[in-house]
Amino acid sequence: MKLLIIRHGDPDYENDTLTEKGWREARLLSERLCRMDISDFYVSPLGRAQATASCTLEKMKRTAVTHEWLREFSPSIKRPDVTGRRAIAWDWLPEDWTGEACFYDRNQWNTHPVMEEGNVGREYQWVTDNFDKLLAEHGYVREGGIYRVEKPNRDTLAFFCHFGAECVLLSHLMNISPMLMWHHTAAAPTSVTTVYTEERREGTAIFRISSFGDISHLYAAGEEPSFSARFCETYDNMQERHD
Repeated sequence: MKLLIIRHGDPDYENDTLTEKGWREARLLSERLCRMDISDFYVSPLGRAQATASCTLEKMKRTAVTHEWLREFSPSIKRPDVTGRRAIAWDWLPEDWTGEACFYDRNQWNTHPVMEEGNVGREYQWVTDNFDKLLAEHGYVREGGIYRVEKPNRDTLAFFCHFGAECVLLSHLMNISPMLMWHHTAAAPTSVTTVYTEERREGTAIFRISSFGDISHLYAAGEEPSFSARFCETYDNMQERHD
């Protein structure tokens, strides 16, 4: 089985839709996806993901199933360096989280007092439990850190969601702390991450990433990728996003 985990186009967060650039990105993405044999489509309920998916669904005359657990992963925390407001759970300064050994442990990252106060682990469990339930419906049942294959298949499933949510799904499949994904990767708008099952022994599978954050459809059309999801490459560049 193959999973395509797709981030929405360049976002207009205020109106929960796409910018003009985001719509261009979504249309270019649709040209790519329309050439693929996709069995099922799943989409976040948020407007920017729905809009991105719409370009592909309309072109292919298909429909998608909307799942609440595919929405952006956004439980709030009291970030150590911020006072007076709460922040999304995965927005930490590197100098704060990298000094905490628990954040590198897939079983301990959510035990940090800040994460416990924000019930982040509970939200993570809700997302991954629902993800596993869907995978089981397609024949792959989670058992510990691997999957038991009840119905091997070569179906392709497409998920239109968000960067934070994508990192949650991937960290679960890879059995690693999501903090590593949130802070050491950046999936540009309309990027496609491809994950395959690998069944080295009959009846047992893991999921393996063959490409992460692929935006070749943008480069092929001469469309510059959006900067969304990143912070400034160098601090002195005031044209790029600062904290």
